[in-house]
Parts: sequence; C-alpha cells; structure tokens
Amino acid sequence: MSLTVVNGLPAHVLVVHFVIVLVPLSALAVVVAAIWPSTARRMGIVLPLLALVALASVPVATQAGEWLEEHVDNDALVRRHAELGDGLLPWAAGLFVLAAAIWWTTRRPASTEAAPRERARTATPRSAPALRVVAAVLSVGVATGAVVDVYRIGDSGAKAAWHDGFSKTGDEEHGDKG
Repeated sequence: MSLTVVNGLPAHVLVVHFVIVLVPLSALAVVVAAIWPSTARRMGIVLPLLALVALASVPVATQAGEWLEEHVDNDALVRRHAELGDGLLPWAAGLFVLAAAIWWTTRRPASTEAAPRERARTATPRSAPALRVVAAVLSVGVATGAVVDVYRIGDSGAKAAWHDGFSKTGDEEHGDKG
C-alpha cells in the first residue's frame, strides 16, 4: 500500500508536516532528557514512543515524496530536495536509539518500596556521571544534525515548490483591477 494522494493533494505535502514537527520535537526531548534524568523519568515511555513515531514518519514522507517526484517536472531543485531527504533517516534513527537508551537507563525500578540495603546496592554507579555526559554530548550532536537536516530539506523543498510560483512584486494580472 502506498500513500500517494489525500483529498486531491499529493500526500507528501501533508505527511511532511509530521516530520517537520516530530523530528525537532524528538530532538529537543532527547536533549532535555539526556541533560536532566529526572525529566527523562517524568517523560517515561513517551520519550522513545515520540522518537519512534518521528522515525516512522520519515520513510512515509520519503516514499510519498518519491511518488511526487515522478509526477512533477524533472528539475534540479526537486532532485536536490530528494537527495537531501534521503539523508534524514539515519538522524531520526539516532534520535530513536538515544531516546530508547535514555529511557531504559533512567526508568524507575519496578519496586519503589525496595529496602534501603537493596537501594544502596543498586545505587548509581560511579561511571554514571561520565555516561550522562557522553549521552548529553551525543544527544546534542544528533539532535543538532537532525534539526539542521530537517531545515535544509524543508528549505530545498520550499525552493523546489515555489521557485517559479509567485511574484515578489505582485502580478497585475492577478492583482486588484479597480
């Protein structure tokens, strides 16, 4: 099954909005969760689920975009947009992996009623601060890459769609004819 047209519009122009919203939102959530583990615990399973939905939206938008590419004029701007779009999936996958790892490492223990001796044995290991720093640095790097890529893809898509589609000064033919 392929998503191609929705209400007479190419599905790509609709589905891409999920990517535009969910990938940067996931990026922000991953960075915040990596820096503040207490926030990650409050987010709970929502953190990796958000990143998973963002990840799943990328190939859907890409597939719809490939269909659209076959139904528009062959243009260098469209080809550039398609090339850039193919590079987002690894960034989205990285966000998901980081979100899942952060969730896994910050989730609450099954029993919050554990005895004090048990809590002492399962206390945060000495390497935890170093791991948090590594997770935060990786999160900032992947999040930045993902957001920049979404911006570049969106900018190239807008240029491809609108490069000949409007007039900066207005068109007498379409303007007020008093």
